[in-house]
Amino acid sequence: MKKNLSENSRFNGLKIAITGANGSLGKALIKVLKANGAYIVGLTHNKKDNTKSFESTPNEWISWSCGKEELLFKSLANIDILILNHGFNPKGMIDSNEINKAIEVNSLSHWRLIGMFEDLALSNKNSKEVWVNTSEAEIQIAFSPVYEITKRLIGELVTLKKSKLLMDKRSHFIIKKLILGPFKSKLNPQGILNPEIVAKKIIQKAEKEDYLIIVSPNPMTYLLMPAIESIRIIYSRFVKKIYSK
Repeated sequence: MKKNLSENSRFNGLKIAITGANGSLGKALIKVLKANGAYIVGLTHNKKDNTKSFESTPNEWISWSCGKEELLFKSLANIDILILNHGFNPKGMIDSNEINKAIEVNSLSHWRLIGMFEDLALSNKNSKEVWVNTSEAEIQIAFSPVYEITKRLIGELVTLKKSKLLMDKRSHFIIKKLILGPFKSKLNPQGILNPEIVAKKIIQKAEKEDYLIIVSPNPMTYLLMPAIESIRIIYSRFVKKIYSK
């Protein structure tokens, strides 16, 4: 008899929104989370539904665009977990237009959505959780300088947010950082990891682990990322103490 994955899953009955829902990882996350009993809202820039599999199709779609995050405010009010998974990889291109687009998509839109979701958690007095896919490019070479810079930017901003939450001892807003190795997708056709396997590991780890969720074939990432993250948090606390005197 086939086992129901939603049994005893912490995601059972939760309403989860995913940006980049039409991408490889987005579809894989939708499939795994629906199997775990979650109700999925797909947030996409592409109004055309490219998903043919029912298992990988969200329960509902919402179109949005970077720079207009405030239009999602009402839609996110009843969301329990927001997974920020959208991204843009200019690869070798380093002209101003590509740089501006990468900063907007990979960094600023993520940051605005994080702030909006935290405001909703505070105003509604309901616990909310946001997962941010900063990727392994936050700390390692991805053969795309602009992509690396923008991922590093949102990664360090998320660290500052986590540090502040720890210092303020806030429990209503939970943040997790997804540090993922190169999985095959439109952004990275040369990726070596299967996005469905990555999605399964993310959900398995999210059931147990707090904050850092690492899925990578590189063992150094499991050593470097926690160390770098701890140093960043200690540094931000140290600076706050200096200026608060």
